[in-house]
Amino acid sequence: MNAIYLVIIAALWLIFAYRIYGSFIAAKVLTFDRDRTTPAVAYNDGRDYVPTNKWVTFGHHFAAIAGAGPLVGPVLAAQFGFLPGTLWILIGAVVAGAVHDLVILFASVRHDGLSVGQIAKKEIGNLSGFCASIAVLFLLVLTMAGMAVVVANALFNSPWGTFTVAVTIPIAIFIGIYLRWLRPGQIREASVIGVILILAGVFAGSWVQHSSLAPYFTFSLRQLSIMLAVYGFFAAALPVWLLLAPRDYLSTYMKIGTIAALTLGIILVRPDIQMPAITQYVGGGGPIIGGPVWPYVFITVACGAFSGFHALISTGTTPKMLTNEQDILPIGYGAMLVESFVALMALIAATSLQPGDYFAINTSAAVFAKLGLEVHDLPALAQMVGEDIAARPGGAVSLAVGMAHIFSNIPGMKSLMSFWYHFCIMFEALFILTIIDAGTRVGRYLLQEMGGVIYKPLKNTRWWPGIILTSALICGAWGFLVLQGTISTIWPLFGVSNQLLGTLTLAVGTTMLFRMGKARYVWVTICPMIFMALTTFAAGYQNIVGIYMPAHNYLLSSITGIMLVLVVIVILDSLRRWITMPRTCSEKKQPISER
Repeated sequence: MNAIYLVIIAALWLIFAYRIYGSFIAAKVLTFDRDRTTPAVAYNDGRDYVPTNKWVTFGHHFAAIAGAGPLVGPVLAAQFGFLPGTLWILIGAVVAGAVHDLVILFASVRHDGLSVGQIAKKEIGNLSGFCASIAVLFLLVLTMAGMAVVVANALFNSPWGTFTVAVTIPIAIFIGIYLRWLRPGQIREASVIGVILILAGVFAGSWVQHSSLAPYFTFSLRQLSIMLAVYGFFAAALPVWLLLAPRDYLSTYMKIGTIAALTLGIILVRPDIQMPAITQYVGGGGPIIGGPVWPYVFITVACGAFSGFHALISTGTTPKMLTNEQDILPIGYGAMLVESFVALMALIAATSLQPGDYFAINTSAAVFAKLGLEVHDLPALAQMVGEDIAARPGGAVSLAVGMAHIFSNIPGMKSLMSFWYHFCIMFEALFILTIIDAGTRVGRYLLQEMGGVIYKPLKNTRWWPGIILTSALICGAWGFLVLQGTISTIWPLFGVSNQLLGTLTLAVGTTMLFRMGKARYVWVTICPMIFMALTTFAAGYQNIVGIYMPAHNYLLSSITGIMLVLVVIVILDSLRRWITMPRTCSEKKQPISER
C-alpha cells in the first residue's frame, strides 16, 4: 500500500472531526464563556499563573503532551502490522483522546487551574480526590521513566545527537530572557532567532562528532539517565518563562515543521508501506510486545490516540496560561488531533522499512536471530547514517532511520542521510524532553498540593525550599526507576498506568457534566471511559500474570495492582455520585475571584 493514501485520509478525517465533533462539544456540551475571567488573569503571579499568547500556549501545550508517546508507541505497535495502529490512532484520538483533553482542560480552568486530583476531590469527594492524586503521582513517575529510557537509548554513544539536544537548553534560556527583558512581546522575532540557533546546533553537531570535543558528549546509558533527571529538576524549579515555556514553543516549531516536512517527503517520495496490514503476532508472542493485539495495541500506541498524561498538562501548566475560554477548543481538542497526525506519520515512517530491518533495530541481536528474518537495507542504512543502528530497541532509532530514509530519497538529498538521521534524533529528543520538563513540573505542583496538607508552607509556590525539595523528590523517584528498568518492562507499565489515569479523568469529567446539568450529553465521556476501562484492566491483568510475576518483578506488579485498585475506587465513587446527584443542578457563572 502506498503511504500517500493514508496521509490524505488522515488529514481529511481529522479536519472534519475538529470542525464537527470538537465544535459540537465546545458549543453544546461545555458552553465556553469568553467573558469569564481565567485563572491566569485572576491569579497572575509572574511564575506559574502567567497570561500567555494563545499560540505560545498552544505551542507549550502541544509540546508538553506530545512527548515520546506519539513517536515511540505507534512504532512499537507496528509489530502487529500497520492496520491496527492506524485505526486506533484515527478513531481513538477523535472520540476518546481529544474529548478527554478538552473536558479536563475546561474543568481545570473552571477550578482555578487545580490539578486533576483536586478537581476529583471537589467534583466527586475526598476519597476520589485522594485516589486520583496518588494515581497521578504514580503515572508521573512512570511516564518520566518511560520517556527517559527512550531518549537515553537513542543518544548513548552519539556525540552528534547529544550535543544537538544539549544545546537546545541554553538556546531556550536565551529566548526566555530575550522575550522577558530584551524584546518583550516580539514573539515572531524571537521564534525566528530560536529556530535558526537550533538548526545551527544540528549542523554544529556534525563538527563536534569529528572533533576533539566528541568524548565530552559521549555518554553511557546510565550517565544519560542521571543527566536527564538533573535536567528535570531544573526545569521543574526554574520560573516557567525562563526555560519551560520558550523551550516548549520553540520545540513545537521544530516538531510541526518536521512533521510537515515528513508529510511533504511522503507525498514526493510516495513510499510503499512494507509492513503487512496484519502480522502473525496479532495473537501474541511478538518479539517486541508479547501480548495479543487486544488489549496491547491500545496501551502501546498510548499518547497517539488517548493519554491520561495529558490530564496532567491540562490541569497543570496550560490552564494557568490561558487568557480566554474560547482558546480551550484549539488547544485542548486541536492539539490532540495534531498529535494523532504525528503518530500516524511516525507509523508510516517506521513501516516504510523492510520488516527484517524494523525488527533488527527494535530487538536485541539474540532475539532477532530467533525470528528467522533477514536484514535488507540495514547495512547500507547504517553506513549512510555513520552509526551502528542495530539492536537499539525503544522505537526512536527505527523511526529516525525511517524518516531519514524518506528524506534522503528526495531528489538531491541522498548525500545528507547522516544529517537527516541526527536531525530526526534531535527532533524526537525534543519531543521527549518537553514532556519531561512539563511533567516533572506538574509533579512538583502535585507534591506541593499534597504536602501542603501536612505542612502548609509547601503549598506556597514561591517558597524556594519547598520548590527545591519537591522537585528533587519527583526527579529522584523517576530517575531511580530509569536506572532499574528497560523499555520492555517500563513501557507496558507506563501504557497501562497512562490509560488508567485517562479512564479516571473521564469519570471526573462525567461527574462535572452531571453537575452542570448536562446529563443528556454524558455519553460523550462515558462511552470512551467504559471502553478504556475494560481494555486497560485486561492489559493490566495480563502484564501482572504474563510479564512481571514470571520474572519475579514484584515492584512493577505491585504498582500495576495499586493503579487498578485506585481506578476502581474512583469509578465506584463516581457512580455513587451520579446516582445521588440532582439532575436539575446547573453551574453559576460567577467570576473566579468569587469562587
